[in-house]
Parts: sequence; structure tokens; C-alpha cells
Amino acid sequence: MAQANVAVIGYGLSGAVFHAPLIAADPRLRVAAVVTSSPERAGQAREEHPGVRVFATADELFGAATDIDLVVIASPNRTHSSLTLRAVAAGLPVVVDKPFALTAAEGEAMIEAARRAGTMLTVFQNRRWDSDFRTVRRLMADGALGEVRRFESRFERWRPEIKGGWREVGGADEGAGILYDLGSHLIDQALVLFGPVDDVYSELDARRPGVRADDDVFVALTHASGVRSHLWMSAVAPQLGPRFRVLGSEAGYVCYGLDPQEAALRAGRRPGDGQPWGSVDPVDWGQLGAEGDLRLTPSEPGAYPDFYAGVAAALLDGAEPPVDPADAVAALRIIERARAVAAR
Repeated sequence: MAQANVAVIGYGLSGAVFHAPLIAADPRLRVAAVVTSSPERAGQAREEHPGVRVFATADELFGAATDIDLVVIASPNRTHSSLTLRAVAAGLPVVVDKPFALTAAEGEAMIEAARRAGTMLTVFQNRRWDSDFRTVRRLMADGALGEVRRFESRFERWRPEIKGGWREVGGADEGAGILYDLGSHLIDQALVLFGPVDDVYSELDARRPGVRADDDVFVALTHASGVRSHLWMSAVAPQLGPRFRVLGSEAGYVCYGLDPQEAALRAGRRPGDGQPWGSVDPVDWGQLGAEGDLRLTPSEPGAYPDFYAGVAAALLDGAEPPVDPADAVAALRIIERARAVAAR
């Protein structure tokens, strides 16, 4: 198999802006099929990926596409588990967008099904390849911060008016809310950096009229290592805090703004288009140091293409998948604990 044929289930923001362009940018992967019931999105898929087959339902895909080598599930959160189980039962490797599932129990069942079927299963935790996160990992590996004591991470937006989609007006049974949406990223990053968690504290609020799910969340994690992670995610922040504030025994690191890759993808840019990918303008670099001795430190470039390069290596070379789905189950356990704490 010189090039793997990929089917993308769901062609909304996730499928059309994140997955399909990154798949198409990898020379060993091809967007061969898309599942969408929207005529407009079907036309978009055909225009963006010439030769792609478009199916209105997952049933049609599984019934007709016999040459598919990988299924990417970019559909609404509530469908992640059932579609994964169906793809795995058909012997197909799967990439699942975050959140991996709605509960840790669902996630464990998905992993067990893939293990029994002998198929690859991984999770699109693309924020592990964000510029700022890669920079923090580099600083920690270099010992530039000393012993990290506190990790502050924010993903905040100012969206005072709701748009009315299921992510806002849906309930927890649909995987709606900002804890599932952005918390899946922030919790995963904290676990990657600092390991298992002993204690969870949380505050979950639905601030905007008409919103059923949480849109303003704070989660505090106490890691077994002793590090404390403070995570904010909000749609109602009129002023945005630093993306990261990492405090160590020797120095701290503070940076603002978001990794540029999402904006580039939304604007129609693609990896390999001849321009540097994921690079951060020096004016947006974070500051490293201690009070009285702060200096700009270069940001690592963002590297979303590395995720699908890892998927291709897993499919075609037998490498380990780029994200262990057990990591996503660990994050789901924390989300469940956070919801339980906030409900007391």
C-alpha cells in the first residue's frame, strides 16, 4: 500500500478545516471518501478533493467503500463511540477526533474492541503539536525553568452571543460544553507534561442565556508529581489571559495568543504550500526568565502535519500510533471527576 485511502466522516469545521487538509498534505494519505448529508458541504468536498466519493450516511460508506484503509471520525461527539465500534468491527483503523468518547467506560470499550480486532486506534489530540506547547516541552527538556511548580493554561474566547449549535445548547449526553470541547485539549496537555493526577477541583458555569452546557470552566489538578495545573476555558472572557504561564524554581515562561495553524487552515493555507508552516512571528514569542531578567525566547514552529505523518507510519510501517487512546481515557476520567466535583 503506497498510499492509504482515508474516509472522513463529518465535513463540518473539524472534518473540512482540520482533518481533510492535513490528510491531503501527507504524501502517503489520500482523502478518498467523505460522509456528509449537507449538499453544500458535499460540493465543497468535491471541489477541495477532486475524485473524492461523497456518501450521505455512514451506512452508505460502510456498505459501499471496500477500498478504505482508514476511517477518521469527525462527526458530533455523541457519535464517536458508536462509529468507532462499527469501523473497528469492519476491520478498519480509526482516528477519532476529541473528545474520544463521552465517558471513560465508552473509551475503554472502544480500546478493547480495537485490540480484539487488531486494528489501529488513535485520537486527534492536535494541540500536542501547537507551537506554544512544543515550546514549553523544549524549555522543560532543556531545564530552562528548573523544577516546574505551577502550570497555568488558558483557552479563552469572547463570544457573548450564542450561535445556537449543539455544542452550546446541547447537554452533557451530547458531549456539549466547553469542558468536553477545550478541556479535552488542556487536560491532555497537562497530563502529557506532568503525569497522573491525584486530586481534581472544578468550577463549571453556564453564563449565557439559552446555554445548557458549560461555557465558563476552571479546573485545578494536583499531579502525583506535586505540580499543580490550573486550567481555564471560557467563551465569555472579555479580556484574555496568557495562553501559558509556567512557573519553575529557576524561571517562568509566559506567552499570549494562539498557535497560528488553525487560523492558517481556516484561511485556506495548507502545509507544503511554499510558505513556512506553523512559524510564530518574533513579536509573539513568549518571555522566559525571572523578575528583572526577562527575555523573549523563540517559539517552536507548530507541527500539525506530524500527527498524520505518524498515522501514515502506523498504517504503512507498523509504527506506534501518534497518540495512545489510553491517554484520552485518562483525560475523560478527569472530565468526569470535574463534573462530579462541580455538581456538589
